[in-house]
Amino acid sequence: MTRRGRSLLASRGGDYEFDPESVTVADEDVLDLLEPAVQEWWVDRFGEFVPGNGGFFTPPQRGAIPRIHDGDNALICAPTGSGKTLASFTAIINELFRRERESPDGLDNSVYCLYVSPLKSLANDIHRNLTEPLEGIADIVADRGETVDIRHAIRHGDTSSADRQKMLSETPHILNTTPETLAILLNSPKFKEKLRTVEYVVVDEIHSLAENKRGTHLSVSLERLEDLAESSPTRIGCSATVEPLDTVAEFLVGREDGENGEPRDYELVDTRFVRDFDVQLECPTDDLIRTPRSEVQSRFYDRLHDLVASHTNTLVFTNTRSGAERVLHNLREGFDDIDESNSGCHHGSLSKERRQEIESKLKAGELRVVTTSTSLELGIDMPHIDLVVQVGSPKSVAALLQRVGRAGHQLGQTVEGRVIALDRDELVECAVMLSKAESGFVDRGFIPENAFDVAAQQVYGMAINAIRPESELRETLRRAYPYRNFSDDDFERLFRYLTADYDGLEDKNVYAKIWRDTNDPPDGEHHYEEYPVGEHLIGKRGRMARVIYMTNIGTIPDSFTCDVLVRGADQWVGTLDEGYLDTLEKGDVFVLGGDHFAYRYRRGSKVYVDRTAQRPTVPSWFSERLPLSYDLGRELAAFQADLVDRLDAGGAPAVRSWLREFPLDENSVRAVTRMFDEQVRYAGPESVATPDRFVVETELDRDTYRRHFYVHCTYGRRFNDGLSRLLAYHAARRTNANVQVAVADNGFSLSMPLNRKVDLAGVLRDLTPEEVEDDLRAALDGTDLLKRYFRINATRSLMILKRYKGYEKSAAQQQVSSEMLLSFAQDLDEFAVMEETYRELLEDKLNLAAIEDAVAAIRAGDVDVVGHQVSSPTPRAFGLATLTASDVVLAEDESAALREFHERVKAEIGDDEADLGIDVD
Repeated sequence: MTRRGRSLLASRGGDYEFDPESVTVADEDVLDLLEPAVQEWWVDRFGEFVPGNGGFFTPPQRGAIPRIHDGDNALICAPTGSGKTLASFTAIINELFRRERESPDGLDNSVYCLYVSPLKSLANDIHRNLTEPLEGIADIVADRGETVDIRHAIRHGDTSSADRQKMLSETPHILNTTPETLAILLNSPKFKEKLRTVEYVVVDEIHSLAENKRGTHLSVSLERLEDLAESSPTRIGCSATVEPLDTVAEFLVGREDGENGEPRDYELVDTRFVRDFDVQLECPTDDLIRTPRSEVQSRFYDRLHDLVASHTNTLVFTNTRSGAERVLHNLREGFDDIDESNSGCHHGSLSKERRQEIESKLKAGELRVVTTSTSLELGIDMPHIDLVVQVGSPKSVAALLQRVGRAGHQLGQTVEGRVIALDRDELVECAVMLSKAESGFVDRGFIPENAFDVAAQQVYGMAINAIRPESELRETLRRAYPYRNFSDDDFERLFRYLTADYDGLEDKNVYAKIWRDTNDPPDGEHHYEEYPVGEHLIGKRGRMARVIYMTNIGTIPDSFTCDVLVRGADQWVGTLDEGYLDTLEKGDVFVLGGDHFAYRYRRGSKVYVDRTAQRPTVPSWFSERLPLSYDLGRELAAFQADLVDRLDAGGAPAVRSWLREFPLDENSVRAVTRMFDEQVRYAGPESVATPDRFVVETELDRDTYRRHFYVHCTYGRRFNDGLSRLLAYHAARRTNANVQVAVADNGFSLSMPLNRKVDLAGVLRDLTPEEVEDDLRAALDGTDLLKRYFRINATRSLMILKRYKGYEKSAAQQQVSSEMLLSFAQDLDEFAVMEETYRELLEDKLNLAAIEDAVAAIRAGDVDVVGHQVSSPTPRAFGLATLTASDVVLAEDESAALREFHERVKAEIGDDEADLGIDVD
């Protein structure tokens, strides 16, 4: 090992508070890998941090730079603020400077490194962050009388045509882009030639791509780049929160050629837990039921203001955009020291200009407090944030770590976060979440597989670029991790759609996108001499193919709002987000503008309703909230089992003592203890859902003449949405009744007329895993959820074109077109677009696999289904019973209902707090 690093520390003239000759340096060997000018810049920039880091580099940099220097694929997992960006780029920058210095002609006028990010703002931020090292190193080289020119630029949807054209003559060596733009570049006749020299691909925030179809699209684009590039590019993935590591790494690197191709080699740089976290759960009161809502709100805002006042810059996350707006408004209204000059709100519904203004002020440390929903979870560096407050549950450990990681952006700083729970169900969620985060747990991400719509886009793109052997195309697609199991039958289904091989399809203006044929002999009409006679070939159909492809690809669905009209009078009463309609069935009652309406039907972008005096049956916020992760839901069930055992063995004092080992304040400890103590006293320990037990409680509500079922299951809203649809489907068939459903993360409620009887626990026991998929498909038929996702997948599959010959179809117009095609598509045999619609709903949205596993466990006797009847909802069902009263307008109604439920429970079990062990140890 040389002592180049120490000598540089001593010679560069830094005003250090340590002795450069004696300070501990554990990574001079990493510094020795770098070019002299790069070394000097690094020491100048980061020399002062050597004592804190134990060397020149942070842990992720220490692990990643040598691997990338050696050309290894690498997945870098490290918290925000630990130097991930430089960990991924330093070896690349170093190699480009080396080649620029050693080559007589310098670097080619082409791209050497692609940086792919999920957000345009992140690409912009990385572009700014790369400017510092590139210019700094160039200045050092210039001081020696030499010149280097390493260019970098951004290319995404906002890039002007002039800038795009300029990139052909003056091509960036490092190109920052998005998955959608990369796919377009791969089909750009001129610019794709600039990608042949790509040797590195950096995929940032890879976890946020891998879990959706944007990542599926990217994975195939990377394999197409593999075919195009002169050498196999080194792939680098970055994330602060990703699990399982090996699965995401395999997603990043793809597979080798061959029928049973193995994953390409990769290295893991796992430094996720190198930062210290100070994260605590707080609750404004130890009794969220009997404390008046106004008092809870007052205490919450007082505490939030105290936190803001005691820190320099605070970032507040809420779970909805309206929540972010409301919190900021109330802070400004309630406290004179918070106003428009030092606070702001950031979310996706704001204009780009307003978001950029908030981002720039955050980076500069000019705002004391900013509220947001999810839009600042990823992206820009915010070095001045020293506290993150999460209001309510972020629904996953990964999201919690991602959000609180925005605080203390320098390595060595403690990450300080506070989670404030305002209802009892989220209080339990958050208690488990923080405990699991402390133990190093991260929720798994689930990668969509075998998506026909993305495959259709990419196959079309490959056919447009050149006539290709079908075998090559199959191989390229299967090298991408999401398509490693794409079967020959799947390919046949895909090709049948793309060649429009269905009677009547072209009559619906859905035309073939590719041709598929064997290569003719030399004297044949269609002979391509570069391929053997009889080779199966694929090519594009139509002169407009490239234009159609370039203007219609992508996976982010368009969305729209629907006008709500009262039937008969055609009176307009407001709008609903189309995602909200996914939850509505005929007869469901919802609140809009303070009035109650019963849903009847939808026609395109119009929703028809009747006014009603009935109470709402669906919550107003359903479509905007994130679902609880399935893994965290399982941990929550295990927590409940443990708590009930401790309650049985030692009573409330034992539970409180145990909970004080968690990162909770005393109010949280007492509130959680009280809820479960009352639950067990009222309905027994078997009324609590655990990993080994589902609970179905039945309430006969004679006031409303309804039979209510509350199904306790903590596995998250995706699972519960699927299971509730399954049970409602069977209950409706057995009773011929309209079954109303409301879904939450800790269970769901079903409701039907009181005179209709069904043993819902028995229905759950009778399910068979072999029939779950078919039954769920049947349950989805005719729903707005199915109609919406058919439109989305028809558009992604280019069955419906968003843009064509200068015309653009809005999302509402796309919906009308898709509804005209839906019944036709449902009658076709294994039609790819229809199959993908069901696949996405069942696998990605409704957690089919987990439901099948649960049903199998019930059938095998490994999991019990406990049914019991109650005169009033149990404490753990309070939230399920008031789901439909969650609109702001109905907040006081909800509080009153909760207090009424609570009084009924107290009347049953007694009201002696000392006996309950709540206020005494």
